[in-house]
Amino acid sequence: MDYKETLLMPKTKFPMRGNLPNKEPVRRKEWEEADLYQKGQQRTEGRPLFILHDGPPYANGDLHIGHALNKILKDFITRYKSMAGYHAPYVPGWDTHGLPIETALTKKKKVDRKKLTIAEFRQKCAEYAMKQVDNQREQFIELGVRGDWDNPYLTLTKDYEAAQIRVFGEMAKKGYIYKGLKPVYWSPSSESALAEAEIEYHDKRSPSIYVAFDVTDGKGLLDGGEKFVIWTTTPWTIPANLGINLHPEFDYVVVQVNDEKFVVAEELLSAVAEELDWENPEVVKTFKGKEADRIVTKHPFYDRDSLIMLGEHVTTDAGTGCVHTAPGHGEDDFYVSREYGIEALCPVDEKGVFTDEAPGYEGMFYDTANKAITEKLEEVGALLKLKFITHSYPHDWRTKKPTIFRATSQWFASIKDFRQDILDEIKRINWYPNWGETRLYNMVRDREDWCISRQRTWGVPIPVFYGEDNQPIITDETIEHVSTLFAEHGSNIWFEWDAKELLPEGFTSEHSPNGKFSKEVDIMDVWFDSGSSHEAVLVGRDDHRRPADVYLEGSDQYRGWFNSSLSTAVAVTGKAPYENIISHGFTLDGDGRKMSKSLGNVIQPSKVLKQLGADILRLWVSSVDYQADVRISDDILKQVSETYRKIRNTFRFMLANIADFDPAKNRVQDADLEEVDRYMLHRLQNVITSVKESYDNYEFSPIYHQIHNFCAVDLSSFYLDFAKDILYIEAADNHRRRSIQTVYYDILTSLVQLLTPIIPHTAEEVWEYIPGTEAEYVQLTDIPEPKTVFENKDALEKWDHFMKVRDDVLKALEEARNEKVIGKSLEAKITIVAKDAQTKAVLEQIPYLHQLLIVSEADVAENVEGASEYRYVHVKVEKHPGEKCERCWVASETVGDDPDHPELCTRCADIVKEHYTTA
Repeated sequence: MDYKETLLMPKTKFPMRGNLPNKEPVRRKEWEEADLYQKGQQRTEGRPLFILHDGPPYANGDLHIGHALNKILKDFITRYKSMAGYHAPYVPGWDTHGLPIETALTKKKKVDRKKLTIAEFRQKCAEYAMKQVDNQREQFIELGVRGDWDNPYLTLTKDYEAAQIRVFGEMAKKGYIYKGLKPVYWSPSSESALAEAEIEYHDKRSPSIYVAFDVTDGKGLLDGGEKFVIWTTTPWTIPANLGINLHPEFDYVVVQVNDEKFVVAEELLSAVAEELDWENPEVVKTFKGKEADRIVTKHPFYDRDSLIMLGEHVTTDAGTGCVHTAPGHGEDDFYVSREYGIEALCPVDEKGVFTDEAPGYEGMFYDTANKAITEKLEEVGALLKLKFITHSYPHDWRTKKPTIFRATSQWFASIKDFRQDILDEIKRINWYPNWGETRLYNMVRDREDWCISRQRTWGVPIPVFYGEDNQPIITDETIEHVSTLFAEHGSNIWFEWDAKELLPEGFTSEHSPNGKFSKEVDIMDVWFDSGSSHEAVLVGRDDHRRPADVYLEGSDQYRGWFNSSLSTAVAVTGKAPYENIISHGFTLDGDGRKMSKSLGNVIQPSKVLKQLGADILRLWVSSVDYQADVRISDDILKQVSETYRKIRNTFRFMLANIADFDPAKNRVQDADLEEVDRYMLHRLQNVITSVKESYDNYEFSPIYHQIHNFCAVDLSSFYLDFAKDILYIEAADNHRRRSIQTVYYDILTSLVQLLTPIIPHTAEEVWEYIPGTEAEYVQLTDIPEPKTVFENKDALEKWDHFMKVRDDVLKALEEARNEKVIGKSLEAKITIVAKDAQTKAVLEQIPYLHQLLIVSEADVAENVEGASEYRYVHVKVEKHPGEKCERCWVASETVGDDPDHPELCTRCADIVKEHYTTA
């Protein structure tokens, strides 16, 4: 007879190849048609609420790999929480205002703003933003991210803008909002003020100059004729110079160099002398900075004074210790000068072009003027040294162009007024990684004011009116009225209606006795937009609450959304809007380089999805230590794909071997399981415990590695391997066979559930093939809870020790293979001699030893010649003298004993006779 027909070989239609790029879209369409997100929400209704609040990505352009990393991490968390006892709605959001959309319209779409009213242009911005939202939404869904995609939050919606106005109004009510003149980061390329969060640093080549200022009134300390030496990398600010700052406690020296006398900080003398090629400078006088207070010097080329002032901000890190002071172009300069009654001079307009307040340079772009001003300094004999340096310099994060400091009248939120409350909240919050606390704490500790006004069009208007005396009007009544109008009509009405129409009916103010009003033309910083989401979303939606459990964004958001959200929430409520902050690093290429088109090392999510599938990208996200910068490349994705194949093949093997298993009929109760099967069930519980702990701690790479190792080591190399001799050979209802199938079933269902948050497409595919599952979708089930399998620790210790002994035996078999003693391990007969009493006891208690070690015979002896020594045992490997059974492939001396089946061992002959021989 054909003995193959008597074997219970694995059977499954579950495909070996994932074919993810083709199958995933079909599965996602099925999920959409089944409204799986809402089904999941209905299933968990009434459970404790868990809120991961989505930080809104900017609605412009296709997704990059950083977007994918961010959204997939969030999906891991919300999917897990919904399977771990929580009600975890996920509402995605978008940041839809700001300069890039304006720029995209005017440059890419060739929209002529001059031919449109402000309201018309804003309408086009809104339409463009919505198209970008639709594009990005589709791409996020393709990543397998589950959420309320039909009802996202958008910063341009009426309700959102109305909530933002309420946040502004509450801050104004508490006195935190004011308008004032001070230097702020200004982007000539954007023609707008910027907040610190909108600044990034890039290298810039700048002129480095040393300039001499002649003393005209030494105030009795200096004789006159001395020259204070300043150093700057911004020659263009010299026309705005109104003074020089010294540190009150530093020692300063007058040095004689040839026939001239110069003043510098004593600590920097040697460095300055070397830089300016001074030979043997002679110190003729030493004084404290505070002694020089209010000494008068002359501006190098304008007929005006430059006053010596005292400032604690002066350092000896670089320069001369005498700091060039232009209060219109520096924050420290501004504040110190104000104490001396000196008003800021800012001779540069919004485009970065000099005005007539800088005679001789009118109409010049500030950076272009560097050369002309340096030449003027040289002409008048004030230039001591010019060279060029490359240094880190602030740039506009949108346009990537350099910024300047420029004193203008802006709206500010006074962070210092409630700074301590913010710092207290930072201490209370949980941080992942923990250095995030220090990073944000230091940012807030050093922060004074937040410039919240922007000289742009596409954004939420600052809801301030002005009276006839130009005094700003912000009252509870006006704020509430504007908020209500925006909720009904949207913020475009601010640009369509007159001020009178925007004010409450019959509104009067002491600032406008004649009833004439105007309105603010600036809009709010986009960080104020997104930073108000705790009010618009967490409070504004029925299925949310404030504070959220988690905010999760890139590490750049410590200065961005984490910061602005915290500032507005503490200002309004006194509390942070989140309990936990999680940050992730940036995505780099395989060599650790930043991705750029010029290097050709950009990995596009869409390309990965087309070539490998979303689950491979998601598995990559789970494999990396995301809290640091992460690397991705084709080679790295190839490695991840290998891991995926290993996991998938493990699932396929188990599916194939439970094809005839009905959990309702064939399950063996835990207490009746074979001991080795109970041991593997115990190992599974360890995996469940560890994986759940990792999910709870927002750590995903341990999950990736533990499940991969469990599949590769515990299962493939041990449990799945030796079990073939039972699953294929024994009769269908053999107890040992059903015992293994029971544990296979539990391992398979548990692993699929544990991996569902990470690779949901594959998890659902496997789930469809598992017999007897009650839930239609695995994502609508709960993560398994670990259970105690071994009440008796002795049994557990016995099997743990056996696995160590097994390692010794595997080494012996490998060496025998290398020495050509055997080929496959089933050709072997092994004799084992224990080296200690514990090992001996274990070996004597382990049944079916030869099966577990996948050899044809395994004897335990007191002694044997020719054995090799290992850690726990001596092992002798010999080629088995018996013949190979044609059915089980085990070498046995009983092959031929049964006359009806001479090709079989007696074990197989008995099985065939009982179950497969017909009368």
